[in-house]
This record gives sequence, structure tokens and C-alpha cells, in this order.
Amino acid sequence: MAYIGNIPADKYQTLQKQSFSTSATDTYTLSYAVTNPQDLALFINNVRQNPNDAYTVSGTTLTLSSAITGSDTMYAVFLGRAVETVAPAIGSVTNSMLANSSITLNGSAVSLGGSATVGGSNTPAFQANSNTQAGVSDNTATKVDFSNELFDTDGCYDTSNKRFTPTTAGKYYIYSYVNFNAVGVDKFHSCHLYIYKNGSAYKTVYYDEYDNYYAYAITPFIGAAIDFNGSSDYVEIYGNFNVTSGTNHRFTGGEESSFGGYRIIGA
Repeated sequence: MAYIGNIPADKYQTLQKQSFSTSATDTYTLSYAVTNPQDLALFINNVRQNPNDAYTVSGTTLTLSSAITGSDTMYAVFLGRAVETVAPAIGSVTNSMLANSSITLNGSAVSLGGSATVGGSNTPAFQANSNTQAGVSDNTATKVDFSNELFDTDGCYDTSNKRFTPTTAGKYYIYSYVNFNAVGVDKFHSCHLYIYKNGSAYKTVYYDEYDNYYAYAITPFIGAAIDFNGSSDYVEIYGNFNVTSGTNHRFTGGEESSFGGYRIIGA
């Protein structure tokens, strides 16, 4: 049967034993301090003595209820060791009293007695919407115009180029949703929504009416965890809209389309 929890150790500790040189006295010195008679198994002439009745203890002092002779044999087995039971005062424990001078939080060493922020921050982070109802060329990958910045914690989103270039290396969750509007019935054929990284398609979602053309407008969502080097890596959002006829199909702006991202803590 398997153990639940940690596997028991294959080693053990032996109880300490002390043999005494006896004499006609009732007081002896113990090798270890004990707190009460029950912490000590005392044997005289190989007969175990009754605690409190036959002997008492105080620290390292063993006192017998009556003296024995030098011909008697006596030994003790320490069943327990005395420990401090008084709680330390608040602020009395210093770094030098501890086995380690630092602990690790989220992969970083923190000096004891100092301070640290547990968890961290999901920044840089941003979100932007589109200000325009942008007509697009048919069946052509086109950058979506997310020029309305809602927030940008570290100034990493460029509203001119519509791209996010985070200045802190790490993994980021990047997401977008875009409304593809055919502006008419019997036109919608298919659409692709892309996350572009450094100028090339990195992730894609795809919707296809399969020659039925029933859809008037749809809003696909795309999201991915992406590594950034913290200097030159950037992302943009592109869409490809394929309709059967007409040139006025578009990416709808406002709250119907959005682009955002944030750093993943600890990744």
C-alpha cells in the first residue's frame, strides 16, 4: 500500500541514557535538563522508580526521596528534553537568529525584515477601440484601425501604427474581437482575423459561410499567449473579409471592435 504524504524516514533517534556513580547521597547531576519527573525513566538496581514518589527533578538536578549506597546501580533514560515554553516578545527575533536570511517569493529572493510585493502587476497593459467604420478591400489582409486608446499603462501602444510594443520582456495575453459587417444580405462569404507579430501572421481564427451567404455581420474573437523580448517585438490586428459582391463591406468601429493585452504574472 502506498503512503499518503511523505514517505517515512528510514532512520530513527536513540533515547539518551546516563549511568551514575552512586554514593551515600540523594542528589545527582543530570547530563540534560528536564522539566518534570515524567521526562526521565530512572532505574535503581534495574527496577524502574515511580516519578515524584521516588525522585524529583529540577533542570539538571535529580533528587532521590532517600539516599542510596555506593553498591547500588543507577541509570536514567531521558524520555524528553527540556525546551523553552515562553513565547518570544514581539520584535525580539532578529535576522541573525534565523536559519535563512532571505526567502523566495515569485522566484525572487527577499531579505527577511524587508518588504516585497506578492503577486506583481499585469503590466504593461492596454486596450484600444476603433474610431471608424472602415471599408476594406475584398479578400485582402488589412490592418484594423484601433486608434482610440482606452488605457495604456506604460505608453507601449502606438495609436499611429496601431501596434503594441511592450517594454518588459515576458509572456503576454493578447486578444481582439472585430465586427465584420457585409452591409447587405447574400454577400458574406468568409473572414479571417489575425494577430500579427513583427509583421507576419502569428495566430488566426476563421469563419466561412460555405457559399450560403446568410450572415450579415459576425464578431469573431482571437486570443493567444505570446512571448515578447521587451524591446522590438510588437503585435497588430489584421482582418481579411471576403464577400460575394459589393465594395462597401467594413470593419465596424466603436464598442463592437477592440484590441488589448497584458503581461502574464510569473510566466
